[in-house]
Amino acid sequence: MKKYVVVLMVLAAFVSCDKKSKVEKEIEETPPVELKVYRFEKAFFDTPPSELANVKAEYPFFFPEGTPDEVWIEKMKNPLWRELYQEVEKKYSDFGKQTNEIEDLFKHIKYFFPKATLPKVYTVIAEMDHNNKTIYANDKLIIALELYLGKDHKFYDKAKYIEQNFEERQMMPDIVTSFSLGKIPPPKENTLIEEMIYYGKQLYMKDELLPDYNDAEKIGYTPEEIAWCQENESYMWRYFIDEQLLYSTDSKLPGRFINVAPFSKFYREVDNDSPGRVGQWIGWQIVRSFMQNNEVSMPDMLKMDARELFEKSKYKPKKTDE
Repeated sequence: MKKYVVVLMVLAAFVSCDKKSKVEKEIEETPPVELKVYRFEKAFFDTPPSELANVKAEYPFFFPEGTPDEVWIEKMKNPLWRELYQEVEKKYSDFGKQTNEIEDLFKHIKYFFPKATLPKVYTVIAEMDHNNKTIYANDKLIIALELYLGKDHKFYDKAKYIEQNFEERQMMPDIVTSFSLGKIPPPKENTLIEEMIYYGKQLYMKDELLPDYNDAEKIGYTPEEIAWCQENESYMWRYFIDEQLLYSTDSKLPGRFINVAPFSKFYREVDNDSPGRVGQWIGWQIVRSFMQNNEVSMPDMLKMDARELFEKSKYKPKKTDE
């Protein structure tokens, strides 16, 4: 019996790989995507203050009305801002590699979402806002390069669980997150399962759009945090069921299991070892299970009601040896 199960698992893996390779082959055969990248931080910091008007004329949307020129001139001259610019220049003076990666990502996006707008890409140095590392809106994609200098950079003073994602490799997953905001309807009932499925859909988009990235990179975990989730998947699911949390609208649940945090809050000893956002990770596994068990395109899946998706997912957590 065990041999039979193993054979089935191997066959399923081959079918999955074959399907993926077919999709990737089709994407490779589509026309290349070419994006224009505008280096706003270079234009701003390499321009003498006396020529600020030229930068404002070229990039008017970066200069809110009512802000006096003195504010921008002070920023141009400020030693700390200039030092940060030099650090960004050290790492991203040549943005060719990243441009190629963004173009490859949007080639995947156009395959799944043919009507998606190809944006103009703007690199900037912003205000260290880790909640807005990339912004995709209308015809613009804005990337804050100061948040991709490497987790150990001297300019960072945030918590380690936040800084661990200040890596260059997080740039593409962050872009997918920004893009997904216009493709996934927000939760309707604010139940825990709705929140889990919402982020599960977002992470599944990364499965399809970033096939060369591993799970840790897609969700922004360390390899050890991924391993913890895999080893404790059955335990977490049993906890959600036993505590009747899936359809609860308790406003504390997102903070415990969904939002960015140093760890998740089961209020048990496992909290010390758990990563934050385990609800997102479980939601991801539910969406993956749904896509394995149903013939639905990714764009159609993203529009589905969370409860219906969950009920049709046939999700069963992987059991690990006790």
